[in-house]
This record gives sequence, structure tokens and C-alpha cells, in this order.
Amino acid sequence: MLRLAGKIRARAPLRLGLAGGGTDLSPYCDQYGGATLNVTIDRFAFATLLPTDRPLIRFVADDVGMAEEFDLDGPLDTAKLVLHRGVYERMIRDFGGGIRIPMSIATTVDAPSGSGLGSSSALVVALVEAMRAVLDAPLGPYDVAKLAFEIERIDLGLAGGRQDQYAAAFGGMNFIEYLANDRVIVNPLRLNAGVRNEVETSIVTCYTGQSRESASIITEQVKGMTAADGKTVEALHKLKSDAIDMKAAVLNGNIDEMARILNESWLAKRATAAAVANQRINEMLEFGLQEGALGGKVSGAGGGGFLFFLVHPEWRYRLITSLNAAGAMASPVKIVERGCEVWQI
Repeated sequence: MLRLAGKIRARAPLRLGLAGGGTDLSPYCDQYGGATLNVTIDRFAFATLLPTDRPLIRFVADDVGMAEEFDLDGPLDTAKLVLHRGVYERMIRDFGGGIRIPMSIATTVDAPSGSGLGSSSALVVALVEAMRAVLDAPLGPYDVAKLAFEIERIDLGLAGGRQDQYAAAFGGMNFIEYLANDRVIVNPLRLNAGVRNEVETSIVTCYTGQSRESASIITEQVKGMTAADGKTVEALHKLKSDAIDMKAAVLNGNIDEMARILNESWLAKRATAAAVANQRINEMLEFGLQEGALGGKVSGAGGGGFLFFLVHPEWRYRLITSLNAAGAMASPVKIVERGCEVWQI
């Protein structure tokens, strides 16, 4: 029986969706092709694999206060930490010859579930990368991202798209294309130092204080993709076009143009599902614009989680201070260039 010789740790960065979110969903991307522009930031999903002194499997998620144990040869289908279970079972099946390894799988995430920062998918990527290291599986970033997508969306049946897994696996600023037959192309944006600093210093994130369940929003969006009136599809066409335009604006470091596209994308995003926006989100976005932001939108599916704003750097302090004084949780971010990483202790 294979046993862990020490601690294996992995971390995967969370991301902000700058443009194109929703076009990575099937059936839209299968029929029309999708495109997103996202950037990974200095918040992470962490996974640690630890040896156990008994023949058991332990799943732990301290940030949500959950821990559960299972006999090594017993069923795992009652596990409440389904991401842990899904990754463990798939990796053992595909790369471990179906022979279970006793271990404790412990995780934390730097953002609450439903944050809109791709935290669940980043956690799956971190878990896959940690298990890859244990099993010496021959997987590169594309393989890890695709496997994470399959575990989350197919094995576990959780609603969602594709951009979060690829952002977490690759890291940095990426223009990602989603084509038919599950083909994905990651195009890293090579920003010069001045542009990178300008973009980074112009971003302010703000937590709404409301976690949200994205599945219902995504279900409504998918339903709208096949509706006779075509309103959702037209909105998604606009979001894809905005991703292309945002790419050019980012490469030029044009914050005003980025903000203009961001505002237009928010209007298109709201047209994809009724629950994308609510009173709290609308009030926070309006307040941010009044306090100097050039543009803003929700990161992720919507309905809650994190907003982010673009602001001229000389006005960033004022915006953050005003948002926090109004009871929001606002902060700057750092762009993270590296994707998922693994190391052993």
C-alpha cells in the first residue's frame, strides 16, 4: 500500500473575471465559441495532503468548519465535502490503479464560498495538483484544468463554466477561448511592467457581504441560451465581443477604455439572468461610481460575492476609504503571475 512520506501542499490563485463571463458555458461555447479575459489575484485556495496513523481517509475544510472520516475501504458517497471526495476518487481511479491511499486532505480558501472569484474551481485545481504530485501523474496545466472541469461539472454534476479551472491552473492575465468539443486555448497576455502596474493599481475589490449560490443563475442562463427570443444569446454575443475589446484595452493600459467596456459588460451580464443583480449590488456599484470609480461589475455569475471597480490610481485610496466607511469590505489586489503550485514538506 502506498503511503505519504510527508506533507504535500498545493495552492491555486483565485481570479477576477474582467470580461466574457458566461460565454464559457455550454451550450453557448459549443455552438458559437466563447472567450473570457481574466486575471488571477493574491487570494488562494490551499490543499494539504497529510499522512494518517490509521488506515482511513479524512476530509477537512477548516474555513467552513467541517471534518469527516471514512474507513479506507468504505464508501465515500455520504461525504459532505464533495470536492474533496470527487478529486480523491477520480485521481485514485485514473492514476492510482483504484488502490486507495490513507491520507488526510485539508483545505482552506482565502474567500468565502460563492465569492464570484472562482474559489470552488481553484480548490479543485489545487486538490488535483496535490494528488498529481502524490501519484506522479503525467499532467500539465491544460490536463489539470480539464480534469478539474470534468470532476466538478461531469462527475459531481455541479453547474458552471470552464474559465475558473484554466485561470487557476495557468495564472496571470489570460484571454481564453472556448471552442467546440471541449477545446480550450489559453492566450497569456504579456504585459510590460508599466501597463501591468497601471492595471493592478487601478483595481479595487469589494465584498458585498452576501454569498450566493451560482447554480440557479447559471441554470437560468443555460435555459435562456435555447429560448426562442434569443435575448440571452445576444447578450452573450456582446459579452464575447467585450472580451476581445477588453484584451486590446488591457494591452494598451487604457484604464478609461477598460472601464467603459466593464460598464457595458455589466449591462449585458444583467440581461442573461434576472438574479445577476439585486438591490445591494446596484447600490454598491452606484456608490462606488459616485466616489470616483470609472466602472464596476460583479465578478462571477452575480447575485452577490465580490464586486470590483476600476479607478484612476490617484483616486484609489479615496474609493477604498469611502467604501469601507459605508460598511463595505474594500481592498486593493496584487496580480499573481503564477498558476497552481505544489511543494512537499
